[in-house]
Amino acid sequence: MSVNGVGYPAEDTASPSGMQQDFLESRSDSFVDISPFLKEMPVSPSVGDERKAGKKRLADSASVEEAEQTSSTLADESGTEKWENRGIRARVVEMNPLPPLETPKRRVPRPSSTPKTTFGFVTDKENNMVHGHPSAREPRKVQKPKYEFLSTRHQATLQFKAPPLLKTLKSSGPVGPAVGREAEFLDVEVTRSVPFLAPAEKFWCTDGDGAVKLRMSESGPGSEDPMTVHQMFQQTVKKYGDLPALGFKMDGQWETLTYKAYYQQCRMAAKSFLKLGLKRYHGVGILGFNSAEWFIADVGSILAGGLAAGIYTTNSPEACEYVANHCEANVLLVENHKQLVKILKIKDQLPHLKAIVQYKDELQEMLPNLYTWQEFMKVGVDVPDQELDDIINSQKANQCCMLIYTSGTTGQPKGVMLSHDNLTWTADAAGKVANLKFGCETLVSYLPLSHVAAQVNDLWITIRFAGTAYFAEPDALKGSLVNTLREVRPTSFLGVPRVWEKMQEKMKAMGAKSSIVRRKVADWAKYIGLQASYNAMNKNPSVPWGFMLANNLVFKKVRAALGLDRCKHCFTGAAPITKDTLEYFMSLNIPLFELYGMSESTGPHTISCHSSYRLTSCGIVIPGCKTNLDKADEDGNGEVCFWGRHVFMGYLNMVEKTEEALDQDGWLHSGDLGKLDKDGFLYITGRIKELIITAGGENVPPVPLEDAVKEELLVISNAMLVGDKRKFLSILLTIKCNVDDAGEPLDELTPEAVEFFKQLGFTVKRPSEITMKNDPTIHAAIQKGIDRVNARATSNAQKIQKWAILDRDFSISGGELGPTMKLKRPVVHKMYKEKIEEFYTE
Repeated sequence: MSVNGVGYPAEDTASPSGMQQDFLESRSDSFVDISPFLKEMPVSPSVGDERKAGKKRLADSASVEEAEQTSSTLADESGTEKWENRGIRARVVEMNPLPPLETPKRRVPRPSSTPKTTFGFVTDKENNMVHGHPSAREPRKVQKPKYEFLSTRHQATLQFKAPPLLKTLKSSGPVGPAVGREAEFLDVEVTRSVPFLAPAEKFWCTDGDGAVKLRMSESGPGSEDPMTVHQMFQQTVKKYGDLPALGFKMDGQWETLTYKAYYQQCRMAAKSFLKLGLKRYHGVGILGFNSAEWFIADVGSILAGGLAAGIYTTNSPEACEYVANHCEANVLLVENHKQLVKILKIKDQLPHLKAIVQYKDELQEMLPNLYTWQEFMKVGVDVPDQELDDIINSQKANQCCMLIYTSGTTGQPKGVMLSHDNLTWTADAAGKVANLKFGCETLVSYLPLSHVAAQVNDLWITIRFAGTAYFAEPDALKGSLVNTLREVRPTSFLGVPRVWEKMQEKMKAMGAKSSIVRRKVADWAKYIGLQASYNAMNKNPSVPWGFMLANNLVFKKVRAALGLDRCKHCFTGAAPITKDTLEYFMSLNIPLFELYGMSESTGPHTISCHSSYRLTSCGIVIPGCKTNLDKADEDGNGEVCFWGRHVFMGYLNMVEKTEEALDQDGWLHSGDLGKLDKDGFLYITGRIKELIITAGGENVPPVPLEDAVKEELLVISNAMLVGDKRKFLSILLTIKCNVDDAGEPLDELTPEAVEFFKQLGFTVKRPSEITMKNDPTIHAAIQKGIDRVNARATSNAQKIQKWAILDRDFSISGGELGPTMKLKRPVVHKMYKEKIEEFYTE
C-alpha cells in the first residue's frame, strides 16, 4: 500500500499471492482543488520509500487517499438526503466532461467533510434534453443550446457561493461514517465548451492527416468522452502539478522533474519544433535510449502537430532511412554520437529533413542544422504561445498523433497510426484494470520506447495516473537494471520474457553456489510458495503450513534483492514466456501477470492481475473492448480479433496492408491463434503465418512445441521448429551462454549449462566444445528430453524427428531476434538454410 507516494514494503502485508491489497479508491472524476486546506510536507530524499516531490508535498500522509476513499461513496449518497444543510466554502477548478449546457443556476448538495463529488448527466435524445442529477428526485430538464461550440476544449467551471467553512462537523472526517454529513445546497453556475471530433466516415484511414470513427460503447466502459493528449496532460498538471513526473540521475544523484515543469518543457520543445520548420502531420524521429529528453521530445512533437515516431537503437542506417522517409520526418533526435553517425550517413537521402538534435553528450563536430539539446530548447523561445495554442486547440481526438513502427519481422516495417484517443483511452482503461492509484505509482523505464508496450506503460499510463517514471542506465539489460530497481523500488514492473528468464538464470546460478543447508531451505520454501501461489490463483483461501516462515526466510529477501518489495504487479508481455519461468517466480511468491496485445491495439488487449489470472493465459479482455475468435475449429482455436477504442487507425500510406488487418466491420485481425476458456481467459496457441503445414497437410503451431523442449531441457536457450511442406518436423537448438556488454553471445556456457553437462560426466565450458565433440552421452541426454516432448504429441506428425545444436546462441545483433527478443523465423531460415536441408537429405 502507498499513501501519498510513500510505499510500504511487501512484508507489511504478506499474502500467498504476493498481493498488496489497497482498498483506498482513487477517483478520476474528482477535480476539487483542496490544497488551501491541506498541510505541506517536506519530502524525504529517499527514492524508494517516498516519491521525491522537490520542495513541496501536495498533502499530508492521510488526507489525499483517505479523501479519495470517502468520495467514492458520494455519488450514491448524493440523493439520499443524509446530509443536513450547512454552509461550506469550496473552490472547484475542473470538472468531468459534460454534455453541452447553457449556464443555468442550480442548487447542488455539497458535503462539508468531503472535498470531491461527481455530477452525472444523461442525454434524452428523443426530447433533445439533458437530464442533470445528482439528486435522486425527478431530474430537472435543461434545454440544450441550439448552436455548436467550435472549440476542442473539454472542461467545466463551477463557482460555489457559500458561507465560510463550519468549525463543527458531524462526520468524523474523510474516513468517518457517511451518515450525518453536513451540506448546503449551493448556487452552481455551469459553463463549458464542447469537444467535437473531426468528420470521419470509416473506422480506418491511411493518410497522416486523416480521421476515423471511434468504436465507442453506448454506455459503461468504452463510452467515456474522447480526449486529446494535451487535454489528458493538462488534467494531470492541474491536479498533481507539484508531484514528480520524471526521475533521472545527474552526477550519480537522483533528480526529478515535476509535472508542471514537465509540461512547460514539452511546450518549449513544441515551439522549437515549429521554429525548425516542423509541418503538420510530418514525422519527428527519436533514436536513442530512454530519457527525460525522449519523453519531452515525444510529447512536444505531438503538441506541435507532428507525428512522434520512435526508431530502434539497433536499426542499421538503412533501416533508419526507411523510417525517416516513410514518415517524412522534418526533425530527427539522436541520443549520442554513435546514433548521429547513422543519420549523417543517410541525411542526403532524406529530402524532408530540416534539423538534427543530439540530446546527450557534447557534439564532436559542428555541422549546419545540428543542435545540442540545450540549443534546441532555446530555438523556439520567440514563438508566441498563441501560435502553439492554436495548433493544440485544433487537434481532434480521432486524428493521428503517433507512429509505432513494427520491427519488420516479416518484411518492411509498417507505420502504425495511433490517434489521441487510442493513447488517452487505452492509458486510462489499462490503468484501471491494474487498479493504479493517482499520484502514487512509480516505475523504471528501460525497455525500448520505440516499442508500443514500453511507450504506453512508461509514458502515457504514467501521465494519466500522475506516476513517476525513473530512467534506468543505458546498460540496464547488461546488468545495471537490478541496481536501479533496488533504488527506485517500483510499484509495478514490466519485463519481456527474456528479462525474467535472465533473472531466473542468475538466481539459479547463485543458488547453486550456496551451501547444502541453504539450498534445502530454498527448495522447501519454493515448494511452499508454488503451492500457495496456485491456491491464490484458484481462489483457494487456504494457506500452506509454513508459508509465513518461508515468506520471512526467503520470499521477502528475494523481493528486496530484486528491488520488487513494493511491486504490486509484475507484468510480462511482447513475446511468449515458458511455463517453467512462470512457475519459478510463482514459487518465490512473485506471480507474473501476462499481457497480450500488439502495436495495432495500442499495446494491451487482455490483462492479467491479482484478481484474475491463469497460468499460461494472457488474461481477460480490457473492459470496453471485445474479442472474437474468427473461424474457430472444433477445439475452439480461431484467429484472435479485436474491437475497441484501442484499435489503430491504419498503416501510414499502406491501404492494402490496412485492409488485410481490418475487416469491413472494423475488427482488427491479429494473425494470432487463440482460444477462450469458460471464464473468458485468453490463451494464445500460435500464429497463423508461423503455422507449419507438413507435407501430409497437418497444421502444427511451433511455439507450444518449442516451449515444451525448453521446459524439458533447461540447458536450451532458444529453439526453432522447422518442417513446413516437409515429411516430418525438426528443430534447431542453442545452448545457454553468457553475453558481453553489447549483448553479443559469448563462447562461454552459463553456470547452469556447465552444471547440466557436469552431471553427464563432462567438463565443458564452451558451446563450441559440445558441437565439436558430438558425444553419444550428450546426444542421448538431449534425445531423452525430445522423447518426453514427443510422448505428449497429439499425432505422429507433431513429433520431432531430428534436431541439431548450433554453434552460437541467437541475439539481436546477430539478426535472429527482434528488439523485444522475438524470434525472426525468416532470418533464421535463411541463415541456417544448409543445416535445415541436412535434416531432409540424409
